[in-house]
Amino acid sequence: MKVKEIIELALQEDIGTGDITTDYLELPKKNKSAYLIAKQAGVLCGLQIAFDAFKIVDESVKCIAYRKDGDMLKIGETFAKVEGYSSSILKGERVALNFLQRLSGIATLTKSFVDNISPFPAKLLDTRKTTPLLRQLEKYAVKTGGAYNHRFGLYDMIMIKENHIHAAGSISQAVKSLKKQNATYRIEVEVTNLEELEEAVNAKVDRVMLDNMSIELMREAVQKYSGKVELEASGNVTLETIHKIASTGVDYISSGALTHSYKSLDISLLFKEV
Repeated sequence: MKVKEIIELALQEDIGTGDITTDYLELPKKNKSAYLIAKQAGVLCGLQIAFDAFKIVDESVKCIAYRKDGDMLKIGETFAKVEGYSSSILKGERVALNFLQRLSGIATLTKSFVDNISPFPAKLLDTRKTTPLLRQLEKYAVKTGGAYNHRFGLYDMIMIKENHIHAAGSISQAVKSLKKQNATYRIEVEVTNLEELEEAVNAKVDRVMLDNMSIELMREAVQKYSGKVELEASGNVTLETIHKIASTGVDYISSGALTHSYKSLDISLLFKEV
């Protein structure tokens, strides 16, 4: 789904058959200026999406950015202006803020995670634990915060998880079956102990996900297999645990928290005279 379609659906959901408050007020056809203000410090993300929401409501609305996605906003900072009929701005306000607040929240949380592992070479990855139909936007916010995207869906990387292994019979059998297909996709396998890790390495996969392993086991995995296969830590990755996980020497750390446990950034839209 294209981003414009997502915004249009969100506006349709909110406005429905009409904004009865704004429409019944019969506001004058006079330009007003409204300003986007950060009520919290954080990473800006989704500004163009917010602008597009206003423009879809009324293409005559003018949007002026003072900052760009990825910039760190200060408390109280005015970072954009929206100018047009007050009725048009009011109709687009909530949808614009919903996207802007949530994406900025994801980017801000992501930056906190990235800063926490900055002394180490590990790269932070997101997951598929995203809001249905908003994955493209949420993964964009993760990148804006300084992390990297894992696979976008079931179609762009082979991931053999516990249930796949159970259905296929073993890690070795699962990998063998997949390689018979002459697939050019990279293969990752989820393991929970060192025995499964050894089997996955011997099967010559590209990456192994160390699922919910202890710090001690991860260190041992890195000592034995670093350079032979990419190692990704996953499970129980929080702001409190990620530094210690990164210190083990793993290549990647994936966390669903980036897109399911963030807090929206507090942003307001306020009218002021032109």
